[in-house]
Amino acid sequence: MTYAADTVPHIPVLLDEVIAALHPQPGDVIIDATFGAGGYTRKLLDAGATVHAFDRDPDAIEAGSAWTETQESPPRLILHARRFSEMATAMAEAGVTKIDGITMDIGVSSMQLDQAERGFAFSFDGPLDMRMSQEGESAADFLNSASETAIADVLYHYGEERQSRRVARAIVAARPLETTGELARVVRKALGYHPGAPKDPATRSFQAIRIHVNAELDELKDGLAAAEHLLGEGGRLAMVSFHSLEDRIVKRYLREASSTGGGSRHMPVLDRAAPVYASVSKAIRASDKEVNDNPRSRSATLRHAIRTAAPAREVA
Repeated sequence: MTYAADTVPHIPVLLDEVIAALHPQPGDVIIDATFGAGGYTRKLLDAGATVHAFDRDPDAIEAGSAWTETQESPPRLILHARRFSEMATAMAEAGVTKIDGITMDIGVSSMQLDQAERGFAFSFDGPLDMRMSQEGESAADFLNSASETAIADVLYHYGEERQSRRVARAIVAARPLETTGELARVVRKALGYHPGAPKDPATRSFQAIRIHVNAELDELKDGLAAAEHLLGEGGRLAMVSFHSLEDRIVKRYLREASSTGGGSRHMPVLDRAAPVYASVSKAIRASDKEVNDNPRSRSATLRHAIRTAAPAREVA
């Protein structure tokens, strides 16, 4: 079946490049680890692949469930309402032993950013939420209960905010905070923001808090480890990241996974004689045309690689 493009509420970034990296063939089994609005999944299905699509956001799964109502049998789209770090467990439960491709589009989705009630963006005044799964600790919960030091550490490590202590002090002084607008105003005042400046200083703090609330970097590391175990020989991995913290993790991982020795503090290895990935690409970024058509693609970076026959490394 064909999935109409006009049903998509946002434009997937680097779509052609991701599909080329995955090189889907009829009968392939591919994981779209970050389903979102299904932009990558649609193209994979149109190429004849079977797609296992993951998303922890119940809104994304609910929207995607409409696609499954008219599927052929057996279905070629299987939705998983869970974190992509759990994909190895999910595939074992589904009885799937070989995966031909995995793609991950890391970070917050356009739909989440554009919904004021989700509390991800300071461009809308909404509840200070930021939870992708819509459960657990919210951004407001964290900011209104954490110590000044804990908040400063999050802003510094996940937002690379050089004045993290000043911002954290201002946040604690302004508590309780309940809306994105309140938080944005506090951060701007702490950093001396003037309207018309090229970049809103609240950007770094919002990024940091969102990453913390959703444990995004740990999720990324766990997802990479799961992909290594799932992909069969010749399987393809395509990773799209949107900021330096994510891309740094992906780049380091692929460098270590495609070498013949060593390991890392995140994933020590035992008796590995051969690299687990080959044909690792350099960073691929959006064309000027795509950036013009979709400004959110400006910061996107794609890196991809092909799985070798080497055994997956063991996590210590």
